[in-house]
Amino acid sequence: MTSKNNLPMAEGRRGDSARRRQRVEKAISAAVKEGGEITASSIARAAGVDRSFLYRHRDLLQLIHTAATAPPSGEGHAQVSRASLQADLANALERNARLTARIRQLENRLSQQLGEQAWYDSGLGTPTDIDHLRRQITTLEQRVVELQGQLEERAEELHAARAANRELTRSLNQAHR
Repeated sequence: MTSKNNLPMAEGRRGDSARRRQRVEKAISAAVKEGGEITASSIARAAGVDRSFLYRHRDLLQLIHTAATAPPSGEGHAQVSRASLQADLANALERNARLTARIRQLENRLSQQLGEQAWYDSGLGTPTDIDHLRRQITTLEQRVVELQGQLEERAEELHAARAANRELTRSLNQAHR
């Protein structure tokens, strides 16, 4: 008696499962035609079923994976292969590496410029008008040479004056004796 009561319930479950399977298959077909997202979650949402339903029916899950990896067949869609996607990825990674290197280079230049500016602003750095300072140094060096020459002349005059003074003192001392 229990088997007769369970028969309509089992048939109802089979019918419900068949309807859900049809909704999943329609959702997969629609996603392929429209070029939409083809994942277990997106198909389950579109079909109005739980993801666990897809995981219990491995054939439906396999259909989803096949549709996701197959190139789009609708009008206006370019043929995209796995190799072309990998080439695009490799190009993007290479461009990323080049941009990273360029950013690092620009950061180093900026750091150097900011460091030089801070060094100059602190007063420890070299002034910007180095040529003016070099001319001033040359002028001062020439002045030093002139003053040394004058000092030598005066030292000779002083030496001569002392010698004359000693001679006069000696003459005076001899005259008084």
